[in-house]
Amino acid sequence: MIKVGITGQSGFIGTHLYNTLGLYPDRFERIPFEDSYFEDPGMLGKFVSACDTIVHLAAMNRHNDPRVIYQTNLSLVNKLIEACEATGAKPHIIFSSSTQEERDNLYGKSKIEGRLLFEQWATRNQAPFSGFIIPNVFGPFGKPYYNSVVATFCHQLTHNEEPRIEVDGELRLIYVSELVQYFITSIEQNAKHRKQQTETLQIPHSRLIRVSEILSMLSGFKANYFEKGIFPSLDDAFERNLFNTFVCYIEHEKFYPRMLELKTDERGSFVETVKLNSGGQVSFSTTKPGVTRGNHFHTRKAERFAVIKGRARLQLRRIGTSKTLTFEIDAERNPAFVDMPIWFTHNITNVGNDDVYTIFWISEQFDPGDTDTFFEVV
Repeated sequence: MIKVGITGQSGFIGTHLYNTLGLYPDRFERIPFEDSYFEDPGMLGKFVSACDTIVHLAAMNRHNDPRVIYQTNLSLVNKLIEACEATGAKPHIIFSSSTQEERDNLYGKSKIEGRLLFEQWATRNQAPFSGFIIPNVFGPFGKPYYNSVVATFCHQLTHNEEPRIEVDGELRLIYVSELVQYFITSIEQNAKHRKQQTETLQIPHSRLIRVSEILSMLSGFKANYFEKGIFPSLDDAFERNLFNTFVCYIEHEKFYPRMLELKTDERGSFVETVKLNSGGQVSFSTTKPGVTRGNHFHTRKAERFAVIKGRARLQLRRIGTSKTLTFEIDAERNPAFVDMPIWFTHNITNVGNDDVYTIFWISEQFDPGDTDTFFEVV
């Protein structure tokens, strides 16, 4: 059991890392962190003493005055080092730096100087240190106008705003879940070998792409999925990750449930439940009155619940939050569907007197050995 603490735990990358570690309670114990610890030497000292590994993500990315960014980021590094030296703690520290190191700006300067300060601490104390130089990170729940241009475009397109390209440069992108796996590998390798050394790792990007290409792909998602309900091709890993990111910016309370077009004639009825440009698996279920199915979430797969008969209640809750989204569907009046974003635990309950008929589509075929599905009650 490795005890891991994350500064910046509530931030974009910190949330993904914290939640992913929580999927493996037999391997990791998460040591809680609050930003207020930086202003309380006693609490910060207890935190560093409790950790085998500290992933230092806390930092300021944007401010009107670049000098504030520089001073804030170095201050956070120095406070963490001072807490370790005051308590004698020698955790494996992983520092989140940036490819901005190579640019002539104060944010990049704060990152390279912070990394060097940690290296000096590790050398003095014979402690392990890993400096990660990370490209641009994108993924679900990033903060628009702050974390990445992907987050900004996704927010704008799903809120009927007009995106604008300031500079059509090339971006080196990595998906947040891919980055999290680099952190986990480093955490486990150090815990196994406990090498007292410093290292600098250049984290590779997943895709080199122009800003205009990103906007074009996201605009396609809006035109086909957001407006027509058609799933894009999800065979390419980057496009799947970009689509899963896009979906998480939809205001689900307003967007769902989506009504299905019911066509009837003397023969009976016909409904199209899923339109897609990739494969996957389609399933059918009946649910008896009062019964609940689901209470699980996915970290990678897209999924659709289409209720075609009966009365059902669908519930969703983002992992790590308490807000529950509830959707009522009466398929006798109008069949409808709700799509399940990744990292949202979900279920379906029969709230009527007759069986509920549901068609499920999921973007990948079921694999009993897959590690995509985790169980948690809504």
